[in-house]
Amino acid sequence: MKILNLIMCIVLLGITSCSNESINEPIRNPAPEEANLVIKFKFDPNQIRLNNLGQPATIPNGNAAQSPNFARMSSNYIELAPTANTLLGEGAIVYDGPSTNLGGEKAIDFSQAKFAGSNETFVTIPLSEIAAGSYSWVRVSLAYQEGAINFLAADGNEYSGTLASFVGYNTYIPDLTFNGVTFPVNANKLQGFWAFEALGFTSQGQAPPGATTVPNPLFDSSPIPQGSCVVTGKFENGLNITGNETEDVVVTLSFSVNNSFEWTEITADGKYEPEAGEQLVDMGVRGLIPMID
Repeated sequence: MKILNLIMCIVLLGITSCSNESINEPIRNPAPEEANLVIKFKFDPNQIRLNNLGQPATIPNGNAAQSPNFARMSSNYIELAPTANTLLGEGAIVYDGPSTNLGGEKAIDFSQAKFAGSNETFVTIPLSEIAAGSYSWVRVSLAYQEGAINFLAADGNEYSGTLASFVGYNTYIPDLTFNGVTFPVNANKLQGFWAFEALGFTSQGQAPPGATTVPNPLFDSSPIPQGSCVVTGKFENGLNITGNETEDVVVTLSFSVNNSFEWTEITADGKYEPEAGEQLVDMGVRGLIPMID
């Protein structure tokens, strides 16, 4: 009996000791989650259609156009600019995608590209990595677009096909695969390279240099290099980053795809007829409006 009582005393002493340790242990609050800059994409066929100077643009005589139904896009560079006089590269660079020399000259590495569909998040950046300040403009270098376009076939029927277009300054493409079809490229391709698939039919080509529209309202004060696709847009009330944010800042980059797929007409019917020899001449987006959600 004495042994049993001794054992119970030891157990009770251990419980009391653990309980006291728990009571005396300081309460540790979980570390606060870091606030981020969340960048989303949006593709808007009703947004104003602009030219290279950021001015409203109509479709030239002899051409026709349509608004593609884009499934996804990719960017290789995003920069916040404080003023209209901030030169390209002198703002806050919040995203700079991977590049490679596998194809010879420096190029966007398509094998490591990020993609986003409309109303989807493209990239998330900790706000602690962005310099505090007030930013009036955003510059976005688009690299790739993929979506559906309509065309008129030789049989007189309209069909839908998928167009993949590269609008970055230079892109190294190992293989391009969409709709279950693979286009072996394994080379650098300059702005304007495209591939098309519909009903098992495939084609690819290269738009003329300088044919891709890249709206830049800061053309006079902050030009961009020829052959790049650095689209520029203005925040309505600016983007202010204090460095003390406790919640995410969400910015939606709304791209105008209003009649952004443009071709030369052979038959003046407003329908894209590749089998009749109608050629793609422009695949650039038609404007950018950054919005703070």
